Amino acid sequence: MIAQTFEAWKDCIEKDCKIILNKEFAQKRLAVYQQKNNKETQIFIKLYGQQHLNNIIQWLKKV
Repeated sequence: MIAQTFEAWKDCIEKDCKIILNKEFAQKRLAVYQQKNNKETQIFIKLYGQQHLNNIIQWLKKV
């Protein structure tokens, strides 16, 4: 299931993945996902699409 809202994504990350959403985590992920040519970012786009990447970037900025 791909989260469609910030709250659904946050719930998935914190409860299912057991990841603490904090500023440090968000900054590390943004450093990767904001680089279009990063291999990890390219894989993410292939798996989940550009729109979901855009959502994740916005949600990480909220954190």
